[in-house]
Amino acid sequence: MTENTAPNGADPAGAPARPQRRLRVDAQRNIDSLLQAAKTAFGTSGVDAPAKEIADLAGVGVGTLYRHFPQRSDLVKAVFQREVDACADAASALSAAHEPGVALEKWLHRYTEFLATKRGLAAALHSGDPAFDALPGYFMSRFGPALGSLLDAAAAAGEVRADIPAKDVLYAVAHLCMPGADEGPAFSMRMVALLIDGLRHGAGTRDS
Repeated sequence: MTENTAPNGADPAGAPARPQRRLRVDAQRNIDSLLQAAKTAFGTSGVDAPAKEIADLAGVGVGTLYRHFPQRSDLVKAVFQREVDACADAASALSAAHEPGVALEKWLHRYTEFLATKRGLAAALHSGDPAFDALPGYFMSRFGPALGSLLDAAAAAGEVRADIPAKDVLYAVAHLCMPGADEGPAFSMRMVALLIDGLRHGAGTRDS
């Protein structure tokens, strides 16, 4: 064996063989497609949407769905966490693109949309299934810091009050997004707009 020859088909630098890398890329692509398809199916048919409907939307076989998500709860959790991450990660992008007060307002609207369109997921998460026990903690661990940074920046700029914890705002918006009779997401948006006005009341004032 020469010095530049590597065992098991690996290259001399020890990099993994290309077929293995391709398998990982294909598997991740399938997972991404399944999560997007499940999000769509859950929005139209609820979290009990047929597996075939989800697999067809993703362009994969039902076997691929069950290989990655053996239980329905696995799929529900993955969709929920993906959506939480996307919403939480939007905070830094909005902060970079807008003034603090505008970034805060836009993120709260994004969070409102998240809640308003995830009512089916919320029902599953509160079903008592122990598979979902860790998700409320995950929710707060991602949204608390995201909103906290936005509130701190807006308060430092004198655009909102500085005495409102992120947790209080998260719960307040969640309550405003609870479905009412004959009301939809637009109603929640109007209610959250009033909440944002309340955050601005007394902005820039300090206790003596």
